Amino acid sequence: MHADKLQGANNSDVCVLIGHSIEAIASAVVLASLGQRIHLYADMGLLTQQLQQYGFEHHLQALWQMYEQQVIVCEGLPDSADTLIKYYESASYHAAEEQSAVALYWLFLDSIKSIWTEDSWVTAFNHSHQQSLPVIMSGIEPLGKVSALAQRLQRAWVYYVPFVFLKDGDAYSSMLSPSLWLLGEKTADSSQHLEILKSIMQHASASHHADIATIEFARSSIMAMLATRVSFMNEMSRLADSQQVDIKQVSRIMGLDERVGSSYLQAGWGFGGNTLPTELAKLQQSSQTHSLDMPLLQSIMHINEDQKELVFRKFWQYFDGFIDNKTVMIWGGSYKAGSGRTAGSAIHPLLALLWSYNIRTLVYSDNAQAELAALYKQQPLLELINSPYQQLDQAQAIFIISWSPRDQLDVAKINQQAMPVFDAQNALTRIQINGLVGDYMGIGRTK
Repeated sequence: MHADKLQGANNSDVCVLIGHSIEAIASAVVLASLGQRIHLYADMGLLTQQLQQYGFEHHLQALWQMYEQQVIVCEGLPDSADTLIKYYESASYHAAEEQSAVALYWLFLDSIKSIWTEDSWVTAFNHSHQQSLPVIMSGIEPLGKVSALAQRLQRAWVYYVPFVFLKDGDAYSSMLSPSLWLLGEKTADSSQHLEILKSIMQHASASHHADIATIEFARSSIMAMLATRVSFMNEMSRLADSQQVDIKQVSRIMGLDERVGSSYLQAGWGFGGNTLPTELAKLQQSSQTHSLDMPLLQSIMHINEDQKELVFRKFWQYFDGFIDNKTVMIWGGSYKAGSGRTAGSAIHPLLALLWSYNIRTLVYSDNAQAELAALYKQQPLLELINSPYQQLDQAQAIFIISWSPRDQLDVAKINQQAMPVFDAQNALTRIQINGLVGDYMGIGRTK
């Protein structure tokens, strides 16, 4: 499998990673930067696609290119886990690798589902002669699923690592020094068997080890709480609109109370991406499995979906419904500033609504340009532009979906056209809002 690619490589032990997700890619790069050799097995087409979609992860991409085919060796995922395990236990592997042994297996569950059934890979690992090797699992599953898989694996050193710390746009650094490292252990107090991950654990701002079921529940609870805070502030933003109160100032005041804290209190169009929506869907699945009603969870999901259309309704009301055939400018398309992914972003329902009125859309989206181009390549009403102020004189309104706070908005250029600004991210400061010649409609804040 690997003998031709590893000529002259050092004899350090090998970490076998299985998956094509951004979590798998980040893990491979971080472990490689810590001096480990990596064998990464994945659907090569999906791995290439993932690398392209995360092109905005500049640090990660640079290191990947440096390590690929040297420290990180990529192979197509075999049809069965049994084939993979038998290779690493074979005499041919040990002859090719001299004294190099396998240090651990790391399974990224979302990536292997389409090729390996649970029964097949669990059976393969149970038939392995290397029962002392640690097996790590990562992924978002219904509550208790990973714990059940761990119990089916007939070995003691089984672990679960949820990627609650991974930051889109800063994947490498956020994994190298996690904000919160959670480790689920099948066997209590056994983290010493993950010596390879010791550096990551030590650099975590906070960490906690517990049984796998508890860590699964903690992971889901953390994500659900973050979604709850976002949806609560978005619901309050609507009341703030009716009271002529600036919700952004209210958020700052709330953050001063140490019982509340300041994170995830920003009103806007809601949350997107893959993690939070997937987490809520899995939590809902878990509640249905146990015949439990979770009305708060349902409300969070409903508020979030409805919030994505709120900025369009403000636009429609501003023009008293006379919006047909206009041209608008849209800044940003990713689900968060700094990312290039548009999964769950408000730009998708916004574009669909605008196009239903035959509205021409000029979109500047920096990191997300390529993804939007691929998704909407047959849409004549979409024009992707290379500068936020390009063709601004052709637009009758500006929408802001995601804008990095590091990029200063040029109010003077906006004022040359004196058009209304519909700020779905509340990106403008109060000083900028007051400096606008045209009208301003944010989420829970107006001019």
